[in-house]
Amino acid sequence: MAIITIDGPASSGKGTVAKKVAKQLGFNYLDSGSIYRALGLMVIKEQVEKSNVTAILKLIDQMSLSFVDDNVILNGQDETAKLRTESVGMMASIIGKIPEVRARLLNFQQSFDKAPGLVTDGRDMGSVVFPKADLKVFLTASAEKRALRRHSQLQNSSHSGTIEAILRDIAARDKQDRERSVAPLVYDSTYKVLDNSNLSVEETVQTVIDWYHLIQ
Repeated sequence: MAIITIDGPASSGKGTVAKKVAKQLGFNYLDSGSIYRALGLMVIKEQVEKSNVTAILKLIDQMSLSFVDDNVILNGQDETAKLRTESVGMMASIIGKIPEVRARLLNFQQSFDKAPGLVTDGRDMGSVVFPKADLKVFLTASAEKRALRRHSQLQNSSHSGTIEAILRDIAARDKQDRERSVAPLVYDSTYKVLDNSNLSVEETVQTVIDWYHLIQ
């Protein structure tokens, strides 16, 4: 039973790539970012103070999350669009710094490790959640390219924003993710690094699959 982790910064395409890799290999898929985003959305909706650890942990106990096709179902509601907003993403990054929150969610994430295999994406999948994964990929791209992708992704929603604003948000997220004291966004020699700034989704997916077949 194999595990492939795809870590990387915001809007690097890791979610899209991970889903397609999982589908082609017939593996299970875990969108770890949606777990934190779902909790971030609950914090915003319930107007919980982001420093109130006890209240946030209670929200985790109340959270029901499932992935249906390309949709994320949170407590019985399709919240896919809301989870992709910048405000929710920033809240997810903020509460993701809290050690107690990460510890509470760790077992939930690891429960997705089932036959025939798992592909998962996030910011600490290979470093913390599945450190012994068979293949650990760090997927990245320039901040400018990621801002353009994010802008295109949000065009059909009411949260499109400007490319300049999205670029500022991405820069802030990158800094926050790198510098947080708990499970920062890092990679080491156990990862394969893939810069997909000039690659299509299909080319990126094929590269990951080729790497996986090389270790079999």
